[in-house]
Amino acid sequence: MRTLVWFRGKDLRVADHVPLWTAAQRGEVAALFVLDPYFFLPRRARRLPHRMQFLLESIDSLRKNLNSLGLDLLLVSGPSVRVVPEVASRLGIERVLAQRWVEPFGQERDRRVAEALDVPFELHEGETLHPLGTLRSTSGSPYETYTPFANALQKHLRVGDPLAVPKALRPLHHDVPSERLPTLADLGIQENPRLIRGGERAARERLSAFSKEGLADYALARDRVDQPGTSRLSADLKFGTLSPRTVYRAALARGGPGAERFIAELIWREFTHSTLCDRPELLERAFRPSYDRGSWLDGSPAASAWKSGQTGIPIVDAASRQLLQEGFVHNRARMIAASFLTKHLRQHYRVGEGHYLRYLIDGDWAQNNFGWQWSAGCGVGAQPYFRVMNPVAQAEKFDPEGTYVRSWVPELRRLEVKFVHQPWLAPPLALEVAGVRLGETYPYPVVELKAARAHYLDIANQSFKQAR
Repeated sequence: MRTLVWFRGKDLRVADHVPLWTAAQRGEVAALFVLDPYFFLPRRARRLPHRMQFLLESIDSLRKNLNSLGLDLLLVSGPSVRVVPEVASRLGIERVLAQRWVEPFGQERDRRVAEALDVPFELHEGETLHPLGTLRSTSGSPYETYTPFANALQKHLRVGDPLAVPKALRPLHHDVPSERLPTLADLGIQENPRLIRGGERAARERLSAFSKEGLADYALARDRVDQPGTSRLSADLKFGTLSPRTVYRAALARGGPGAERFIAELIWREFTHSTLCDRPELLERAFRPSYDRGSWLDGSPAASAWKSGQTGIPIVDAASRQLLQEGFVHNRARMIAASFLTKHLRQHYRVGEGHYLRYLIDGDWAQNNFGWQWSAGCGVGAQPYFRVMNPVAQAEKFDPEGTYVRSWVPELRRLEVKFVHQPWLAPPLALEVAGVRLGETYPYPVVELKAARAHYLDIANQSFKQAR
């Protein structure tokens, strides 16, 4: 049996890789990664600078890991719907194996590839813990809230041990030339040294460190934006440098309240992917149609201030700047920033969704869309639309000393703790001592929080009530 394993951007590993393990059990194996212009065309790649840096590092790591197993990674440029059938034909392939994608455009790509192939195309699970599209309520419909979904999933979930790295692979020898992996310079992207490193080895090091040092306190530390209390494994799960099964089993082995809370977050991830599988239209419109008919101020100057971290609300600006500089935002800070954009600034959630998807390393379509619709109050299992986070109260609770704000908004570094989250209330002397000149070194708030909240609620109440 001559098998082609088609690696994509969500399975960049050799451990617990079902298609690779399956191929190794029978016959000769070839490995392919397609440099599809959908992502690798320079003008498109430049719109995803942080993800592309992590992706290139992860592909290079995958290639080296496959080489250590005696297998080359064939790199070929072109649309996947053309390249995969052509490579399969040229190598005399008898079957093509790959890991399933949940996104509708990925499913459409795979449908077209399957039609063009003259051999079987087998899609295997691996992006989630439980097969997508299989969990249903007692009425037979998809779940719309997290808790019933989580309860049902935990009843059905069976997570075995991760598959080992294949010990012996029989490489399929061929004369198809492999192309050079593009560099960041080739794509017109400047390297960002502040990003976490890509690749399977770096991912396993992060998992090991979190299991040993962070998991025990995760339940308490996860919301503190001023502490490294999160796992930082989201990009590894997005790109598949770690399988969710590997992460789940590692947490389960540790046990304790922290592990239980972390596993709940993995189940939340299952909820987002399962929801997108059942409702692919959510990438295009809100789950609650009344939201799209609301009165939103898309593209206002305030939205530009939010994107650049110049709103005058320190915790919001800190989140925006962390995104641009580090390709990551702490989850609590994401929620605060998202609530402020969609409610205080009355921007449609797609403004923030698109901006985050552009700059996040862990820019996963399901997770990102679900988070933004949740924050806006229009998604599946979302918080109520009338719940508006107070960014100052949130900052004082989860960044009590202003450590997070000071690290990303250095203009306020010398400001007293009682004013660091609301510098507009500081007396002139306190501002002078801290070297802060509102309107010059740091902006005044783009909105008055109490008035903006009240105005949003007036508009939102009318929109949602009319929809009932």
